Amino acid sequence: MIEVRNLSVRYPGAAHDALESVSMEIPDGAFVALMGGNGSGKSTLARALNGLLPLREGVVRVDGFTTGTAESCMAVRRRLGVVFQNPHMQTTSLTVEREIAFGLQNIGTETGRLREIVGEQLNSSGLGPMRTRPPRTLSGGEQQRLALAAVLAMRPAHLILDEATSLLSPSARTDLLRAVAEERRLRGMTVLLITQFAEEAMSAGRLVVMHAGRIIHDGSPADVLSRCAVSESTGVAVPLSLIAGT
Repeated sequence: MIEVRNLSVRYPGAAHDALESVSMEIPDGAFVALMGGNGSGKSTLARALNGLLPLREGVVRVDGFTTGTAESCMAVRRRLGVVFQNPHMQTTSLTVEREIAFGLQNIGTETGRLREIVGEQLNSSGLGPMRTRPPRTLSGGEQQRLALAAVLAMRPAHLILDEATSLLSPSARTDLLRAVAEERRLRGMTVLLITQFAEEAMSAGRLVVMHAGRIIHDGSPADVLSRCAVSESTGVAVPLSLIAGT
């Protein structure tokens, strides 16, 4: 389970909190979408959940581990993987195959098992024919598939997609979300989908909307988007046809 209690984060030099007293729970195996306008705190929350930002107040707990110490933070990161908007932020290796193996090597995965997992991810992601290519030579959609494959190779119990589809073409977005859905079906993985697309949010079981560092809506996607459709303050663009069901 992912638990957040009274979480506040403030960036150095800022006059106000980027997150202010945020509390939420995400049960194991849940599929939750998170939306909000620019500056609402979505990506800040994603980074705080994975221990990438210091907390001014509150606590983050993932499967009983907090981000408060270096040791427990590493335990959190093994359980909670993040795929960011720009795959260049995550790619460090010279070939596709080595990029998928990178995290596994860092945690000391036995060689035979490492090769098995890398092979599985190359096949399931469709990147097998590109295994020896440098990641920079891939298309944007292929690079994002690689970033996802590298995270999934670590077998996280929970996955955050931090606007991972926002720079992709519609077909590449569909492919990426289909891969995530298959992994979730096979392993019961928790998914937090941070997205700017209401159509993607509708596929989740729950939708949370943030504004100015706070959670302002939390409920079923249809209900929350209906409320957002009549409010200009949320920063969420909702096609009326989506709410009307046409």
